Amino acid sequence: MESIRTRNLQSALMSLEADAVSARSGFACLFSDSHEYETALIAERRAQGRYEPPRSRWPVVMLLGVMLMVVGSVLLLN
Repeated sequence: MESIRTRNLQSALMSLEADAVSARSGFACLFSDSHEYETALIAERRAQGRYEPPRSRWPVVMLLGVMLMVVGSVLLLN
């Protein structure tokens, strides 16, 4: 009876130690410093396409509009 109780106690203790090691490893950081973290974060965001400029046609449309206004005013003054 004494040996069964000791084995159960030892297995419970080993299980508890394994759980503690597992819990501690969950809090471990993958990066050694903030520079590595920032580099990895920027690389991931670039892979997602977040840093690409938005593709808008408004600047081209506005440029053409201003050019037409300038050409029109030059033709009217002549």
